[in-house]
Amino acid sequence: MPILEAAPAPPAAPAPTPAARRPRTRAAALSALITLIAVCGADAVAGVIPLGPLQRHTRSINDLGNQFVPFHAHLWDLLHGRAEGGLLLNWQSGYGTSFLPDLGTYLSSPFALLVGVFPRDRIDLAVYVITVLKTAAAAVAMTVLLLALRPAVRHRWAAGVLGASYALCGWSVLESTYNPMWLDGLIAFPLLCLVGHWARARRRPVLGPLVVALAWTANFYTAYMATLGAGLVLLLLLTVDRDADARERIRAVLVAARSVAIGIGLSAPVLFTVYLGTKHAHPGWVREFAPVSWPDYLARTLPGTYSFSSPAVFLGTGALLLACALAFHRAVPRRERYAWSGLAVAVALSFQWKPTHLAWHAFVTPNGSPYRQTFVLCGILVIAAWTCLSYGVPGRRALLGGGAVLALIAAGAAFSELISAWTYPLLALGVAAAAGALLLARRGRRGLTLAALTLLAGAQIAQAGVTQAYGDRERAARMDGYPAWDAAHTERAALEAGAADWPRYRTDPGQRQITNNDPLLLGGEGGAYYSSLTPEVLNRTMTALGGGWTSRGRALQSLDNPVTDAIFSVGARVRVPGKDGAPSLVRAGATPPLVTLRPSGPAPSYGTDPFRNQELLLGARVYTTRTLAQGCPAGTGIFLWAPEHFGTARLGDGPAVEMRGGAPSRRAPLIPFGTSAGPGRASHVTLSPAGRSADRSAELGCLDRAALARAVDRLRTTGATRVSVSDSSVRADLPAGAAGTAVFAMPRIAGWACGVNGAAAVPAADHLGLVAVPLPAGARVVECGFRPPGLRSGAAVGGLSALALLTIPLWSRLRRRSSPSGARGTARSAIHGPHAESRGPWGSAPDPYRS
Repeated sequence: MPILEAAPAPPAAPAPTPAARRPRTRAAALSALITLIAVCGADAVAGVIPLGPLQRHTRSINDLGNQFVPFHAHLWDLLHGRAEGGLLLNWQSGYGTSFLPDLGTYLSSPFALLVGVFPRDRIDLAVYVITVLKTAAAAVAMTVLLLALRPAVRHRWAAGVLGASYALCGWSVLESTYNPMWLDGLIAFPLLCLVGHWARARRRPVLGPLVVALAWTANFYTAYMATLGAGLVLLLLLTVDRDADARERIRAVLVAARSVAIGIGLSAPVLFTVYLGTKHAHPGWVREFAPVSWPDYLARTLPGTYSFSSPAVFLGTGALLLACALAFHRAVPRRERYAWSGLAVAVALSFQWKPTHLAWHAFVTPNGSPYRQTFVLCGILVIAAWTCLSYGVPGRRALLGGGAVLALIAAGAAFSELISAWTYPLLALGVAAAAGALLLARRGRRGLTLAALTLLAGAQIAQAGVTQAYGDRERAARMDGYPAWDAAHTERAALEAGAADWPRYRTDPGQRQITNNDPLLLGGEGGAYYSSLTPEVLNRTMTALGGGWTSRGRALQSLDNPVTDAIFSVGARVRVPGKDGAPSLVRAGATPPLVTLRPSGPAPSYGTDPFRNQELLLGARVYTTRTLAQGCPAGTGIFLWAPEHFGTARLGDGPAVEMRGGAPSRRAPLIPFGTSAGPGRASHVTLSPAGRSADRSAELGCLDRAALARAVDRLRTTGATRVSVSDSSVRADLPAGAAGTAVFAMPRIAGWACGVNGAAAVPAADHLGLVAVPLPAGARVVECGFRPPGLRSGAAVGGLSALALLTIPLWSRLRRRSSPSGARGTARSAIHGPHAESRGPWGSAPDPYRS
C-alpha cells in the first residue's frame, strides 16, 4: 500500500527525554487515580456488590448479569481448559452454538483475559475489576491525546483532570458500567484520534493500523462510532491548521484512511464472523427513532440525573464550563474557537435527526438505549475544553460567557422530570469549584496551583461519584437484577459436575434459571442461551418443540421435558421445586446417543402443536392431548402448554407455578406437573388469572412413559455405537447396515459440514432444525466439522491486510534510499501542528514535546 507517500518523508522526531516524559506520565496517572476513586467510591457508598460495608444492591443488572458475567465465566473455563468446546463452537449453550461471533461481540477485549487470574467463584468481582480498569484506561488515553494535540508546558495536571472527566462521563458511569464491552469504545475514541494526529504528523505509520485493529477487534460496535468521531476530529484539525496546504491535507486524510482500512482488515477474521452471525441470528426488536425532548437532553449534561433513553452527556462542571467558555476565549485563534464549538453543537444536533442518528448506529436503531454514540460527543467536548485551557487560563470575560451558556443549559433543563434533588446543588458546587480553581491557576504560584488541582479534582470526583451512586440506585429499582455467585450457584454447579458424562450424554442446569446463560455460568450442555447472536434456526426449533423465551426470542430457556431430553440426549438435569426450593438432580433412565438414525422419506415439517412436533422429531407417538378441564389419564405425565399465559398455573390443590408468557416479548415453555393420579379434581390444571383469550388455546399433553421408553430403546439400538467430540467436530461410528438419515442432536446452524466414510465434507442437511446426513449404502463412519461463516474470507482479508502493513516500512526504506534529498527534508507544521513557532500556551518557553 505505498500509494500515499506523495511527499518526501521528514526526519524522525527526536524522542522526548525521560525528564520531559515525566510530567506527561504524572498527568496520565492523575487521571487514572481520579477515575478509580470516583468509580469505586461511588459503588461503595451505594452499597453495590462487591464493594461497601453494606452490600445492598447487585451490580449484575440486566444484561450484565444475564449475558456478560456468564460469558466471562465461559472465557475463564476456556483459559483453564475446562470448557466444553473451543473458540469456534460452544457445546454448552443451546445444544451447540457458534462461539466466535459471541467472542467477537462480548469477549475480544484484551482486558477480558484478566478473568483468568481470579477464582471462578469470584467471576462477578473479575468483571467489576475489568470494568474499573477499562474506565481508568479511557482516562489515560484521553489524557495522552490532549497532551499530544496541545502540549501545555505548565499545569499539565489539568489534562489529567479533563481525561478523568471524559472517563467519568454520564455515558460511562450510567450506561457502560453494566455493558462493559462498550467501554472499549470509550478507550478507542482518543486512541483513534491519536491515529489521525499521527497521520497529520507523518508518524507511526505501522502503529496506527495496529491501534485501529485493536479497537475494532475489542468491540467493533463502539469502534465504528469512535472511528466516525475521530474522522470528524481529524477533519477539524486539518481545517484549523493554517500552515498546511491542500496537498498536505489530502495526504493526511489518505494516510488516516489507509490506517483505518488496514486496521479493519486485520480485524476481519472476527468482524466477518460477527457480521454473518447477525445475518443468521433471530431478529431483535426493531424500533422507530424518536428524538428525546430538549429539556431532557439538556438535563443529561448535568450531574445527578438518570434515564435509559436520553444521551448521558454529563462530564463534570469544570470540563463543561471550559467547553462553553471556548467561544469567548480570545487567546484562542478565532478559527479554532468557532470550529471546536461548532463541531460540538453539530454532533449534539446530529443525535436528534433520524438520518444522522442512523448513521451513528450503522443505519440500525439499536434495541434499548438509543444514544450509544454519546461518548463521542463527550470526547469532543473534553478536547474543546482542553483547547480552551491550553492557550492560557480563560479570563473573566470568557468565564462569564461560558457561565452564561451553562446557565441557559441549566434553565432549559429545569423543565425536565429527570432533574433530581442532587442536580442543582452539585451544579452550583461544580461551578464554584471550577471558577475558583481557574482563578487560582491564573496566579501561577505552586501552592495555588495545588489548591486549584484539589478543587477541580475534588469537584469532579464528587459530581461523578454522586451521579454514579444515584444511577446505581435507579438501575436497581427499574431493572431486573441477578445475584452474585453464592451458595446457590455452588450447589447447582456441584450437582451438574457430579453427573457430567459428556459426550455420552448431556447435563442441563435446569429450567428454573439463575440467568438465561446458566450452562455457561454453572456448567453443563443445556438448551438455555441468551445472546444478540442467538441463531434463528435454534429459536424456530425450540419454539416448535414448546420451548419458552424472553427478550423477543433471543433468550431461550431450558425445556424440562423427557421427550426433548431424549431428542437432545440429556441424561441428567438439575431441578429446583418452587421459587426457593433445594435443587436436586434428576437422571434419565436411558439416553439415546448424540447421533441417531431416522428412516428415509419425504422431508418432514413442523406444525403448530408442540406435542405433535416432539413426536415428529422423536419418531414415535407418545402423547395424548386433552383440554385443561379433562385432565390426564392415570399414570401419564402431565405437561401444560399455554405459551401466552402470564400468571400462575396449578395442578389440583398443588403449589402455583409461575408462567411468564405474552408475545412478542415473552413465551412460556411447556410446564411439567408430574404424574396424573387419575380422574378427579386433583388431575385438573387451572390458570390464574382465568378467562383470558390467550389462554383458550392452552392444552395438556399426557405423556405415555412406556411408549417413550420404547422409542428411546429403538433410538439406542439403531443409533451410533460410538460418538467422539472435539472442540468443533463430531465423529460417529455407525452400526452395521446403517441406512436412512443420521440425525445429530445439535441445531443445524450455519457452518456445519459433514462427510461419510472419510469423503469430502459438504454442508450438512437439515432434519427438523437438527444437523442431518443422508447415509449411502455401506456407511460406517460419519464426521461433521464446524467452521463459522466468514472465518475463511475474514482470514484471507486479514492476511492481505497484514501484507499491506508490512509494505509500509519497506516502501519507506526504499524511497529513502532512492531519494537522497528526501532524507534532508525539513519537518513542517504537519508534525508540529498549528502555532508550532509560538511560545508555550502558558506563557513560558516552547514545549519540549514538540518535535
